[in-house]
Amino acid sequence: MEAERLEPSEETSGFSYIDYSEKRSLPISIPDYSLVESRTGEKYVVYNIYMAGRHLCARRYREFSNLHNELKKEFPDFNFPKLPGKWPFTLSEQQIDSRRRGLEVYLERVCAVKVIAESSPVHHFLNDSDTVQGMLVDLKIQIPDGSLICVAQPRTATAAQVFAEAADKLQLPKNCLPYWALFEIVEYNFERKVGDEELPHHLYIQNYSTATATCLAIHRWLFDPHRERMLCEDDRQHLWIYHLAVEGVNRGHITPTDALYQLKALQDPARKHQYLQVVRECSGYGDVVFPHCACDARKKGHVRPHIGFSSFRLHACKEDGTLQAQVIEFAWSSIENYEVDDDAIAFCFSFRQSPEMNRWVKIFTTYNHYMADCFDRVLQERREEESTESV
Repeated sequence: MEAERLEPSEETSGFSYIDYSEKRSLPISIPDYSLVESRTGEKYVVYNIYMAGRHLCARRYREFSNLHNELKKEFPDFNFPKLPGKWPFTLSEQQIDSRRRGLEVYLERVCAVKVIAESSPVHHFLNDSDTVQGMLVDLKIQIPDGSLICVAQPRTATAAQVFAEAADKLQLPKNCLPYWALFEIVEYNFERKVGDEELPHHLYIQNYSTATATCLAIHRWLFDPHRERMLCEDDRQHLWIYHLAVEGVNRGHITPTDALYQLKALQDPARKHQYLQVVRECSGYGDVVFPHCACDARKKGHVRPHIGFSSFRLHACKEDGTLQAQVIEFAWSSIENYEVDDDAIAFCFSFRQSPEMNRWVKIFTTYNHYMADCFDRVLQERREEESTESV
């Protein structure tokens, strides 16, 4: 079918059916280049490709040339921009920089055409990083006060390694490291904890067309309010927790009810202690709030799951996410079991409905593994709290 689509017919007088008219603007750039030495001792230049300030990959000139030839074969009737020419001799720094600018213009123009930007050759070119495996890449990470830090890591660095480097750069106290983690900003108002063995650079390139500066963030990985107060003994972490609380209120995840005007008056980093004193008494404080999704316990509409230290709640809502009045609350002591169902793309849990009967509930969410991680974490923290109290 694809071949037929590209094959000119008599009716089109040699023109293909491909529509090149749909344009889009991608913030792609090649701001610099690097000199790389291979294992065999060969030295060559690679051009660093960024999308919205996010490093995607590094490519040699010949790889650009190969891409150009592939695209001309796949889109034979498109008038491609000219690629900077080959040069048989060693290039000076000025010539290398001139080539860099020419390659940047080439990519900008090619990626401005939607059908070409989404083609297999371009996708492979921007995502495949096999060519320069040992090269470090800059990973931007957002911290809770909204600022960014940058860590240089290999493409194959795991989330645990990237977080350790970021924590070292931020000089976080070692005893506080278990209470923070690396998260992925996956959609508006939601972040997912990245698994320790996941590769953060892959998260970058999977979403290379997004316009945000980064998809990585450091967030609190803690539910226990007592331990959170201990973190606040450190001024920087105190400030971070304040910013996360403000964010929770602004997102509507924390319900301040009568305290809203008081919180607005206290919303100042200099008054973070007073702000946290008030907001900790509000419903939803410290919860992880998941995007609304379907649930087999609800025939019509969706639910919005809230996981907190004191309980697990399902807020009823419409299919568009508009909250409704009904809230079902499950005490942690009533949770009997839970598991991930990958086939159904769901998270399942059973609770004690009565002394004689347990009931299973299935929540259909693509974040089922993260939901299980949250259950693990809360129950672990609750066990640790109980063992501390019993001493």
